[in-house]
Amino acid sequence: MSGNPCAVIGVGQTRYTTRRREVSIAGLVREAALRALEDADLTWKDIDAVVIGKAPDLFEGVMMPEAYLADALGAAGKPVMRVHTAGSVGGSTALVGASLIQGGVHDRVLVVAFEKQSESNATWALSTHLPFNASLVVGAGGYFAPHIREYIRRSGAPAHVGHLVAVKDRRNALRNPYAHLRIPGITVEMVESTPMLWEPIRYLDTCPSSDGACAMVLAAGHRLTGGTPAWVLGAAMRSEPISRADRDTVSPQAGKDCAADVYRQAGVTDPRREIDVAEVYVPFSWYEPMWLENLGFAAEGEGWKLTESGATALDGDIPWNPSGGVLSSNPIGASGMIRFAEAALQVRGMAGEHQVDGARRALGHAYGGGAQFFAMWMVGSDRP
Repeated sequence: MSGNPCAVIGVGQTRYTTRRREVSIAGLVREAALRALEDADLTWKDIDAVVIGKAPDLFEGVMMPEAYLADALGAAGKPVMRVHTAGSVGGSTALVGASLIQGGVHDRVLVVAFEKQSESNATWALSTHLPFNASLVVGAGGYFAPHIREYIRRSGAPAHVGHLVAVKDRRNALRNPYAHLRIPGITVEMVESTPMLWEPIRYLDTCPSSDGACAMVLAAGHRLTGGTPAWVLGAAMRSEPISRADRDTVSPQAGKDCAADVYRQAGVTDPRREIDVAEVYVPFSWYEPMWLENLGFAAEGEGWKLTESGATALDGDIPWNPSGGVLSSNPIGASGMIRFAEAALQVRGMAGEHQVDGARRALGHAYGGGAQFFAMWMVGSDRP
């Protein structure tokens, strides 16, 4: 990484659930931010700037929420920046904060992302309406299901592979006190018995709608406080047009390029062997084998075999989503940042019951839009 070394020194999360009726949006983000500050052993006055991220304003219908949230985040009189890159925004927000430190603009930055889906209608907000098009009201699942069907056609993956991911991530969630979906005793048969929403995605193959927020305190190498830092070893964003000739929606080029840049910065040549744990944005269960290939953990057409072998389980050789992932908690605007924060917790040795033993390098991943926006970082326990 060029510029000033940057580290995560504080992480804060709310509990994720269907409805947080007892708090406003401001109360939600403040809860996560206060926990991040407590983890970093800092106060509001120690923060130089705040970066806020969330999914489209149309979700909750609050335009420019960053302006109204400044007071709740101790940002009065300080620089505040808003980030929006669709579902990848949580990851992009973290990267913007990190870049402010790496570029020497600030020494300590608070990054926070949120969504209050109980006050939102995401499916309606994501559907194209008249007079622009006939609204199908299919939401994200209806958009991505054809991509999944094409992956199955190309790879020859058996139908049960997606269900294996759904079960694995929900079992991991039972170890995470913040997780939204907690389904003791979940089995492949249970997933198979749930209604088909968008072929081949069944009800338990998809993510929930969650309220929640996540925050991190990022600091320059010369401004660390007590505790264990997670050093940013590589970071990148990439995007591509949603519609262009020969675009591969199953394995987008932007995702490949983003991962390659992060690996180059971190000095990683074999992600399967050199990365200890990955927190990857998997909102529909089939996206685990798809992203295993896109991110270079498996060869084309081989990702499902890695999943089926158990390699991505908590006790596998490359655990994916030990926190339970997006399949277990999905406050959309924060979901990407949760992946980044959970990666940081792993290399800090602070992930609790879902800690991967000996984790020293972790990948955080987020994607958004029509699988066209990507944000990723690699964090490690050793200073670069």
